[in-house]
Amino acid sequence: MNLCIDTHSHTIASGHAYSTIREMAKAAAEKELSALAITEHAPAMPETCGNFYFSNLKVIPRTMYGVNLLFGVELNILDEEGNIDLPPSLLKSVDIAIASIHTPCFQEKRGIEENTRAYIRAMQNPYIDIIGHPDDSRFPIDYEQVVYAAKETGTLLEVNNSSLSPGSFREGAEENLKIMLSLCKKHRVPITTGSDAHVDIDVGNFTYSSKILASCDFPEELIVTTNLDKLRKFLKRNKNM
Repeated sequence: MNLCIDTHSHTIASGHAYSTIREMAKAAAEKELSALAITEHAPAMPETCGNFYFSNLKVIPRTMYGVNLLFGVELNILDEEGNIDLPPSLLKSVDIAIASIHTPCFQEKRGIEENTRAYIRAMQNPYIDIIGHPDDSRFPIDYEQVVYAAKETGTLLEVNNSSLSPGSFREGAEENLKIMLSLCKKHRVPITTGSDAHVDIDVGNFTYSSKILASCDFPEELIVTTNLDKLRKFLKRNKNM
């Protein structure tokens, strides 16, 4: 299985990451990736970049060191209605958009019903392409409903390598991802793979993602990060042009 695209990474612009765009692109080239998505944290995350950063992404080259670059955002899901922290005018202008639940931005404790609704409502946004790390038992969800909504809305669900790494602060990721992948396999729902790298050495790190995909005998045809044209077909903004 050739996972040659990383759809989730961060640079120093995100505030708590440690490498530049050029360093991340060079690392992607050294890993022989065909494409890398740089998805900075959206403004509700403490110490990250603001709206002006996302409005000016057009100035950055989309190829460095022979690697195709996608510049986008990891949005914060703010509440159970799936509200996020960039306006539509900016959201539709980026190359790719992930929406995730993060503790600093989704502070009120909610149950399975509310968390599931938050993801489903976010997936209904016409410019959200990926649900990031839907694997954390601190935010329990109904995976059957989430997978079904992903199929209905054409949204990709992420297998996040960082969630699976030893010492990850996310809880129950391996068990939750096995449930999610089983349902995705059953219902033919595509997934994406993201390193969630916050430093250049982690770009394209799919060590743990590859293992869980293999253990679930997950079909390669449902993994969009094996081919850039395949990924592009699932980016909603391309369908809405």
